[in-house]
Amino acid sequence: MAEYTTIDVVHDGAVDWLTLNRPDRLNALDGAMVRELWDYFSGLQSDYERRIVVMRGAGKAFCAGLDLVWLKSAHSGAPNSATEKGPGPSLSDIILKMRSCPQAIVSLVHGAACGGGFNFVLASDIRIAGRSAKMNVAFVKLGLSGCELGTSYFLPRLAGGAVAAELMMTGRFLHAERALAVGLVSEVVDDDQLENAARSLIKDLLAVSPMGLRKTKETMQSAAGIEDLAAVIALEEHTQMSCVEAGSFTQRVDAFGTAKSAG
Repeated sequence: MAEYTTIDVVHDGAVDWLTLNRPDRLNALDGAMVRELWDYFSGLQSDYERRIVVMRGAGKAFCAGLDLVWLKSAHSGAPNSATEKGPGPSLSDIILKMRSCPQAIVSLVHGAACGGGFNFVLASDIRIAGRSAKMNVAFVKLGLSGCELGTSYFLPRLAGGAVAAELMMTGRFLHAERALAVGLVSEVVDDDQLENAARSLIKDLLAVSPMGLRKTKETMQSAAGIEDLAAVIALEEHTQMSCVEAGSFTQRVDAFGTAKSAG
């Protein structure tokens, strides 16, 4: 793996603990971090050994969004630009890589998750919030549209149209308890319990078959863009047959039967 300076990646068996590591800037995104995140998620696309990525931030925040000090000093390009030296990966490229990689992505959110940082949260599969978490669509406060980096795709689906419109049109902060109430996060815990909550979730995620976990993410992603129920059911049936042909279903049924007989 490449040596990174703005992110920290720790391998723990089939789990990667990915930490955004610019705590002095509240993990705000500069060109180096964008390039390193793109490199990291690009490397996951065909890696079936790693099954889960836990994404979190060092210090007092998850990610405060784009580093405007860096942006002003580096260039005058659009906020989605990644580098100051010619074409390079963009924030939107990272979002697409997160959705296309086969690993389940779990975000542990504490402190600020703003702008691009909020989009990393939205692009994750499962979100757990610390009580200090506060998330917002920062772009609309910068004189831009609130529709950026997939916000208009993710937020209405996750939190509902009315809440999404409020957040995207005003830039208001969404705090942990309300995020739980609208279904954006699955759990709220004290900040110092975020890792424990993640480890409990990881235990359950690793208990399912690798194929089943990958295919569930893949199929949920595809089904989100299909309006016709019959087409979704056909997609699901095709996915189930793939799992059966891979042998994971038969193995699990046999194991379940053995355990039941022993009990």
